[in-house]
Amino acid sequence: MSDSDGGCCRCCCSFIFTLGLTALFMWLSLRTSNPKCSIENFYLPSLDTTLKNPNDTALNLTLKLENTNKDKGIKYDAVKVAVSDSQNRNHVVANVSVPGFYQGHKKKAEKNGTGTANLTVASQVTSNNGTRVFWVDLSTSVKFKIMFWYTKKHKIRVGANVTVNATGVKVERKGIKLKSMAPRMGSFCVVMGSLLNFLVFSLLNF
Repeated sequence: MSDSDGGCCRCCCSFIFTLGLTALFMWLSLRTSNPKCSIENFYLPSLDTTLKNPNDTALNLTLKLENTNKDKGIKYDAVKVAVSDSQNRNHVVANVSVPGFYQGHKKKAEKNGTGTANLTVASQVTSNNGTRVFWVDLSTSVKFKIMFWYTKKHKIRVGANVTVNATGVKVERKGIKLKSMAPRMGSFCVVMGSLLNFLVFSLLNF
């Protein structure tokens, strides 16, 4: 192979490497992280044995939503919360809805919500040593604001078990993190991108 052919090959490989590296940096800068969601407070007055008022149909809860993105805002649609007797959502205890809102980067927000509880379903949830376990399911759609434009809507659905004691309050003092059941692909993309650049870099030194 002549020196000119070798120089052309190195030039092409260098261009491919630069292009791949640029694409990786762009992907990293545009990459978004879903908000962290948790249940901070949960109260079912109908289960509060100290009040002796089993006919109170209220269900009160407080959501905490955290935008962990450093430079991207989040625009939420209405945040819908369904409280059920199990993860299969066989019987719904109550539905709670929080109006949509905008959240700036690196911001936290606590939103209070109230729903009407199905007392029959709530009372039929199995009691274990004075505690009952409910499944809380949160769903919403969000748009990420990157500089001056918004991304397409992205659906979010997370959930967790919430254990309630004999006073109708959640047992855990700290917030209960709601987790997604969907697999995460972000780390895989990073690894593949890094591997591709490593291979191109190896060709440059071949």
